[in-house]
Amino acid sequence: MHDHDDHSHHDHSHDPITSEAEDSLFAAREVAIRTLLIEKGIFSADELRHRVELMEGRSPALGAKVVARAWIDGAYKARLLADAETAVQELGLETMHTSKIVAVENTDDTHNVIVCTLCSCYPIAILGRPPAWYKSLAYRSRVVANPRPVLEEFGLSLPNDVAVRVHDSTADIRYLVIPQRPEGTENLSEVELAGLVTRDSMIGVALAQSL
Repeated sequence: MHDHDDHSHHDHSHDPITSEAEDSLFAAREVAIRTLLIEKGIFSADELRHRVELMEGRSPALGAKVVARAWIDGAYKARLLADAETAVQELGLETMHTSKIVAVENTDDTHNVIVCTLCSCYPIAILGRPPAWYKSLAYRSRVVANPRPVLEEFGLSLPNDVAVRVHDSTADIRYLVIPQRPEGTENLSEVELAGLVTRDSMIGVALAQSL
């Protein structure tokens, strides 16, 4: 994990967060690896298709359900921060058990951002497949070194007194950001609150939607 609180001005250009060339590279790499694994008998095409269908059935709506429960239930939020694996399963959601999920909470003083500097490790079990920009070299390298300008490119400008903490995912640990609950949502139901939680807010490059 990397901690940052960068107050420096930023007035020069950088590589874009994503590019068509990188997207094509990832797609070609995926096809090559998949073909090789099937040829070596690691798994069959049918087994792979089944796993892909399971993963494609997952979406940010699952993570939003977790966040909404944490917003309305302080005891649940405490359990989520202490042991996200167990807390997520309390809601009947599977965590796939291939890596540990760790929840981090945004507050008035701290804003959390997720990245995977080596590849694209991501909490697929509760957020679905990662967006293309999350896998891009530009995002993976820049958000660690200087997160504030990257967040500003996503439209998120944070006050200087808010510390930015960058969490580097690995094959063993995946992170879920609990965004701050928007003001004026006291009378919303849990389902309505979940509708305000976006994928990007659970990665940390955006805030939850406001009313």
